[in-house]
Parts: sequence; structure tokens; C-alpha cells
Amino acid sequence: MNLTIQGEDLKILLLVVPLLIAQSIYLFLDARKRGRNAWLWGLWGIIQCPMPILFYMMCVRRIRFNRRDNR
Repeated sequence: MNLTIQGEDLKILLLVVPLLIAQSIYLFLDARKRGRNAWLWGLWGIIQCPMPILFYMMCVRRIRFNRRDNR
């Protein structure tokens, strides 16, 4: 089993890890402020991206993504 990290893999890790940590921190802090299962959102946010932030915006923040402008 080869556990070495090559140059390209290291670049991807250096890009993805800060993104996941930032997403997780945002989800945790905002969910805690709103009283909405902060640990669940924080853990889900550190596991994958971008689905947790999209679901959070639609379910907790109630932001709707409309295709047309309803004025």
C-alpha cells in the first residue's frame, strides 16, 4: 500500500481542506446562532462540499433559488 502524497494530490488537498473547514465553521456558527442542530451542520459541512451549504441555505435560511424575478 502506497501512502505517499504526490505533487498534484498535495495541491488538491491544499485547496479542498481549507474550503471544507471554512464551510464547516460557517455552518456551525450560523446554525448555533439560529438554534438549528449546530453539530450536525458542522460535521456534515466538513465531510463534503457544496451540498451541505446548499441544503442549509434552502432549509434553515429559507433562501429560494428562483429562475425568474417575481416582483
